[in-house]
Amino acid sequence: MKMILRFLPLIILGGAIIAAYSFGLHEYLTLESIKAQKEEFQGLIDASPVLAPIAFVALYALAVALSLPIATFLTLLGGFLFGAVQGTFMVVGAATIGATIIFMVAKTSLGATLREKAGPLYDKVEGNMKDNAMGYLFFMRLVPIFPFVLVNILPALFNVPLRIFALTTFFGILPGSAVFVYFGQQLGEINALGDLVRPELLMAFALLGVFALIPTLYTQYKNKKKKA
Repeated sequence: MKMILRFLPLIILGGAIIAAYSFGLHEYLTLESIKAQKEEFQGLIDASPVLAPIAFVALYALAVALSLPIATFLTLLGGFLFGAVQGTFMVVGAATIGATIIFMVAKTSLGATLREKAGPLYDKVEGNMKDNAMGYLFFMRLVPIFPFVLVNILPALFNVPLRIFALTTFFGILPGSAVFVYFGQQLGEINALGDLVRPELLMAFALLGVFALIPTLYTQYKNKKKKA
């Protein structure tokens, strides 16, 4: 019974993801559909200035929790509907909520099981991850080569505290989200997502990630030097 309860959140989340993809929810929102209906979306915001932002945040968080590949489209839509500042904080807050749901499910189900069955190597990696979680997670959030879902699950497997996960997620995705929200304000001028992903932009985020990792690498270097 205890084992069933442990995996129940994972089963529920997995079932919801399968259902979402089975019904094709990820296909309803595309760049073309957003551009075609942007006036209708704006009308909803004007008609419900309080409920519409709440609904947007809930939809965004749900999309992230279910790992639907529509977050970029929603980010652009957030910029168009709410502007650069409000849109950025709504997007980042919603994405953090969705990511935290995945993190907590993975930590409860997969992380607990892994900790029970793992050996000394796991303990060593877990200790290193917990000691340097802030630097590692900032690096993985800022550098755009790590899948968002993977960075939600990996810290959970090594028992990273929720506070650190949420903090690094919020501030780690803030720069990239702000850029896409800004582009979303010119939604009618965007023809393809590839137009937004420029090499210099990716390089800038990579450098931010490297700078975020420097304090962690320096601390590890000092600790090794003391032990030598």
